[in-house]
Amino acid sequence: MHRKYLQWESSGIPAFRGSLPRPLRWCACALRAVSGARACWCHCLSCCWVSARAMAASKPVEPQAGGALPRWQVALLFGAPVALGLGAAYLWYRRRAGEKRAGERKTPEGSASPVQGPRAAAQSEHEDTSPLDRAQAAKNKGNKYFKAGKYEQAIQCYTEAISMCPREQKSDLSTFYQNRAAAYEQQAKWTEVVQDCSQAVEMNPRYVKALFRRAKALERLDNKKECLEDVTAVCILEAFQNQQSMLLADKVLKQLGKEKAKDKYKNREPLMPSPQFIKSYFSSFTDDIISQPLQKGEKKDEDKDKEGEAAEVTGSSGYLKAKQYMEEENYDKIISECTKEVESRGRYTAEALLLRATFYLLIGNATAAQPDLDKVINMQDANVKLRANALIKRGSMYMQQQQPHLSTQDFNMAAEIDSRNADVYHHRGQLKILLDQVEEAVADFDECILLRPDSALAQAQKCFALYRQAYTGNNPSQVQTAMDGFEDVIRRFPRCAEGYALYAQALTDQQQFGKADEMYDKCIELEPDNATTYVHKGLLQLQWKQDLDMGLDLISKAIEIDNKCDFAYETMGTIEVQRGNLDKAIDMFNKAINLAKSEMEMAHLYSLCDAAYAQTEVARKYGLKPPTL
Repeated sequence: MHRKYLQWESSGIPAFRGSLPRPLRWCACALRAVSGARACWCHCLSCCWVSARAMAASKPVEPQAGGALPRWQVALLFGAPVALGLGAAYLWYRRRAGEKRAGERKTPEGSASPVQGPRAAAQSEHEDTSPLDRAQAAKNKGNKYFKAGKYEQAIQCYTEAISMCPREQKSDLSTFYQNRAAAYEQQAKWTEVVQDCSQAVEMNPRYVKALFRRAKALERLDNKKECLEDVTAVCILEAFQNQQSMLLADKVLKQLGKEKAKDKYKNREPLMPSPQFIKSYFSSFTDDIISQPLQKGEKKDEDKDKEGEAAEVTGSSGYLKAKQYMEEENYDKIISECTKEVESRGRYTAEALLLRATFYLLIGNATAAQPDLDKVINMQDANVKLRANALIKRGSMYMQQQQPHLSTQDFNMAAEIDSRNADVYHHRGQLKILLDQVEEAVADFDECILLRPDSALAQAQKCFALYRQAYTGNNPSQVQTAMDGFEDVIRRFPRCAEGYALYAQALTDQQQFGKADEMYDKCIELEPDNATTYVHKGLLQLQWKQDLDMGLDLISKAIEIDNKCDFAYETMGTIEVQRGNLDKAIDMFNKAINLAKSEMEMAHLYSLCDAAYAQTEVARKYGLKPPTL
């Protein structure tokens, strides 16, 4: 399982609160700790388990204690990537104990401005009523009408207050405009709401009620970009302590991300992942015929031994050429050669369909992959292992498309037709973890291990599932049992990089940073070309030593090793947001967007990019900037 790509839409408020169960949040982060491109089908919005550890802001507004900081705000404020989860939590805002968390936003209609400007010296009660006093009286009358639900009369009173108020009394004027906007809001006159709130904000740029009311009206008018800018300003001013504004930001960021991704993804140029990614992906299958090396009777004539194996199929077979290209890591030619085999209806048509579908999935073209997978699955006379493998891959694709019911059906069908296939149980175990069915996941991993006792990856993932179950259940004895299990796995399988990587995640949880660092070093020693390990090690430096330079150097090294590592660009973008380098962050996010392997992943990245861009606009318009590193 890929240390980055086993993810699902549990993001958002956690970068975005999604529909799947909470345990998915830790699952995505942790299983992202495994190498390569294992199960690339599930990278999406965020690993939100970090939200339970996120910290509240120290600037520009004091933090408050309370529940977990929603992960969407990491996307808004920091553009946080999925795997920053345990790696960079220390960078984010810390809460102060003892302070009470802000609750639901109180209905602001008719209330005074939160920022009162200085008044002239107190007037004698015997003086004549001033224009400002008359304006205040009209406002108070409007408030009474408002509370009685008489909005038209309230609007008239607020209009009278605006007309009588001296222009230099900007604080009072902003209140009157905001109150009238509140009345217009009750009448669903969204354009008028925006106009009056804009007047209020012009006079008082940090008027939270006016900014938030305008944000809500802009959402109604489908102006998501400006809505996001307003709600971003509100969140910063409120130190991310108000649930209503955070929920609106979450909603708008998700909508923007999905809209942009839908447009971009259908017109994107297919991009082949790095060789390391592809090799790692195929290594997650042990019963996959198409990923096995060419057999003796399949090799080209010039490759056969002198005794001359009877060549049933020569080098003219498109499928065999594709297999040869796989061995040579010449991946760009594989789809076209498989197409030749399919069109000629050659002997290896089923294999060619499955191999072509697999590479369609790898380049992020699920639309092209599904018909090929469907055909293989429905070939009753095809090798059962081909059909089971096609079901695993289609089930994984369904999971990426947020169709867990169809995904479960495919994995169950694969188990029915090929009950001795270890891959079925291994990958179904991962699905069960995502669905918060840990006991069933462990049972599947056990079945995989029974069929393949040498499956180090299944053993490591089983340990991690048990660890997370114990950790989230606050069971110290079971946590220690799981940690002992990791020690056993790396002792019995010292060449399994995934075991070290998952153990490193658990060690980081336990704040055993030095040992976690050693585990990542083992991963790098075993897989020096695996860019994601460098990213995780870099994040560990940030959390452990607060060493920004070393962390950035390691993430830069990841990009140097694999310039198609979207995880590295995404993480770099997140850190640049935290440093206040928003333009560079946006550039990093855009690079990650161009490398996205699914529409869901692309939507997540657009949300991060939009969040960063909104900050640039808020800084430009209102001079509001979150704290930086």
